[in-house]
Amino acid sequence: MRFTILLLVLVAAVGSARAQNESKLGADFRGEGERFQKSCENFSMSSIPGCAELLFTDHPLHIAVGSIAPEDGFGAGAAFVAHYTPNESWRLSWDTDAVGSINGSWRAGVYMKAIYTGSKQVSTGRGRPVHPESPNPANLKRPYFNLYAQAISLNKIDYFGLGPDTTRAGRSFFGMREIIPGVSAIVPVPQSKWLNLSLFGEANGRFVDIRGSHGQPSPSIEQLYTGVTAPGLTRQPAFIQFGEGIRFQPAYGDHVQLNYFVTLQEYVAPGDSQFSFRRFTADLSHEFPIYKTTRSPLPRDHNGPDDCSVSADDNTCPAVSRNREGSIALRLLISESIAPVGHVVPFYFDPTLGGGDLNGNSSLASYQDYRFRAPNIMLLRETFEHSIYGPLGFSFGIDEGKVALARDAIDFTHLTHSYSAGLTLRAGGFPQVFLLFAWGGHEGTHTIGSMDTSLLGGSARPSLY
Repeated sequence: MRFTILLLVLVAAVGSARAQNESKLGADFRGEGERFQKSCENFSMSSIPGCAELLFTDHPLHIAVGSIAPEDGFGAGAAFVAHYTPNESWRLSWDTDAVGSINGSWRAGVYMKAIYTGSKQVSTGRGRPVHPESPNPANLKRPYFNLYAQAISLNKIDYFGLGPDTTRAGRSFFGMREIIPGVSAIVPVPQSKWLNLSLFGEANGRFVDIRGSHGQPSPSIEQLYTGVTAPGLTRQPAFIQFGEGIRFQPAYGDHVQLNYFVTLQEYVAPGDSQFSFRRFTADLSHEFPIYKTTRSPLPRDHNGPDDCSVSADDNTCPAVSRNREGSIALRLLISESIAPVGHVVPFYFDPTLGGGDLNGNSSLASYQDYRFRAPNIMLLRETFEHSIYGPLGFSFGIDEGKVALARDAIDFTHLTHSYSAGLTLRAGGFPQVFLLFAWGGHEGTHTIGSMDTSLLGGSARPSLY
């Protein structure tokens, strides 16, 4: 509460200041202060939605909220967003944020994005012509360059062991800190036409520190596991991680939107090559909007994680929609790790299925968070979502998946199943919220409540594995 009051006072104070020769940032602060005075100072029931939208999505300063990671609580803090256009060819933006939760976990980061806007193209496909200002992120045909540094500290993460045959009796807990400085780029291929093809590249440093987590319902990880049963537990070398990929985002009319993303990553540990490995990932998503008014759930490449701008040329966030919306989605995710003979994949870089993962993604939701962990995973997900009233919606999903210690065990046999149903909230630029009840697995039921780590329409943060 004290933080919120301080933020409001700061915005109002900056907004009331008038300078004869103010800077672009000063003008942004002044504009936010004026919007605050208009929307929040005279309290009424009708002013609550507009005031909340300003406090949680406006720029350059707003309240930052979101789930940090499963079991590490709801985080709250502050975010700073700034835009700068040095010339007609480039648009720059900065995001800076820091949030903390009541269990002592926290995340802080600085994210810069450079967008080449010199060639404003109009992409075409099979169906209606689409323009760059369209809310569909797949229609933007500009190069995006990212520079970022993020640090996160999590105090409670489950570890059940490796592979598909682990049991709940093997549950332990650990804490982790990870620092990720890096650069990435997404460059469209204009000649790809209706395929909407882009090339992806990244180079990251990864500095991980694993610690025990005591005082939890189960033992700390070092009490049950060793460096053999949890590779990387006793030492965590620094990593240089490279990645190359290709992305297809074609849209066929108003009712078929595809998002195929295939990457190959190299994790290199110069100080301890035993932990070096490669990872191949194919993430194939299929979205079938039921209505023309249905908005795409994809992040917008031109935004940072704290920015919900509708386009690279318009910094305003989308308004809360009352249109009827609905979609059916199918997703296939395959991730396989390739380690030379004598090498092992550190357990903290293994993806997980069950509940939520480190990045906040839900899968096999009826199981506990981080339930199944292995170097190789496969997930099939089918979801149906439809609006109920305004931004409130209903969701139903079916998950099928498996994890494996060996790559050749990844196939479509003996899949684990889970079902989920619940409510979703997609309001303007607010982070997406969902409350799900899941069942259908062999280990009971699970209720999941989460708020996305980015604003709705904001880009994803660097993956933690």
